[in-house]
Amino acid sequence: MQVRLSPTTLKCSAEEWQARVDLAAAHRLAFMHGFSEGIFNHLTLVVPGRSDLYYQIPFGMHWSEVTASSFMEVGIADGEVKRGAGDVERSCYCIHAPMHKMLPQAKAVFHTHMPFASALTRLADPRIKEIGQTEVGLMGKIAYDDLYTGPAFDPQEGERLAKVLGATAAMAVVVGGAWHAVRYVHGASAIAVFALIPAGVATYGIVLWGLRIEGRAELEAMLARLPLLGRLFRRAL
Repeated sequence: MQVRLSPTTLKCSAEEWQARVDLAAAHRLAFMHGFSEGIFNHLTLVVPGRSDLYYQIPFGMHWSEVTASSFMEVGIADGEVKRGAGDVERSCYCIHAPMHKMLPQAKAVFHTHMPFASALTRLADPRIKEIGQTEVGLMGKIAYDDLYTGPAFDPQEGERLAKVLGATAAMAVVVGGAWHAVRYVHGASAIAVFALIPAGVATYGIVLWGLRIEGRAELEAMLARLPLLGRLFRRAL
């Protein structure tokens, strides 16, 4: 039997429900565009009106199945589930909680391995060249991390990454803006991969970004293309 929930039955505010809807939409759209890796990578959002909790899906949930009621509310200080049920994936907590704490303006933190951006990190020079309209739109909004320390199982890694990002990440303040940034980085990376002849293989780097763009219009346009899935974002199965 299917059970459908609403903001009332879930007992959350309209603002909290909209945040859940937006974050569920981001997971589904990321899967649709090939930005996900099954149950891995992480998209998180600070619970509206709170500075001590963020939304995270239970470990093991596929991004194509995320709905508004899927999210756990996780404590930024201790990584414990305060609302909902499921396992807190350790690397998500160790990366995202420190970022939300140290960069309070970064309400949304999206960690993805988009194929073209990931391809660039394997090159001797992984920087996106500001040689076209798409790339110019990212000027001053990308931070690069040239040190890969392995999977993040200690919050100190998240603290280190937060320092690398600095003010850049603080610009991705809403889900719409974070999604727009993902799309821009993906587009610029794709252009770079298609345009450049690889010059060699470098040590692994991570492209970190934030973008001062609301992005709501693009998010709604994407949802309009998915009428069935769009309805599911606003309900729980």
